Amino acid sequence: MGKTSSLRFIPSIFGSGIALIKLLASLLLIWLTLGWKVRKARKAFEEQLIKQGMAKQDAKRIGTQYAALKDTIENAFKQSLRSQR
Repeated sequence: MGKTSSLRFIPSIFGSGIALIKLLASLLLIWLTLGWKVRKARKAFEEQLIKQGMAKQDAKRIGTQYAALKDTIENAFKQSLRSQR
């Protein structure tokens, strides 16, 4: 009886491990994509501000708010993971 229950237990451990790896891979992909998209949006926003006549330094200062917003989102996500423990 103990042998059959342990035989059922092993595939569930492997299945859980695979699901965890998939989840971590998805989170990594989301993190990389978010960073890339934010950089792209910030550059486009800064270029538009400069085209409209704003000083380059001011456009960069305003554009940094995109990066700050991304950092805020990441910190909120990390905080929610820590609070669940």
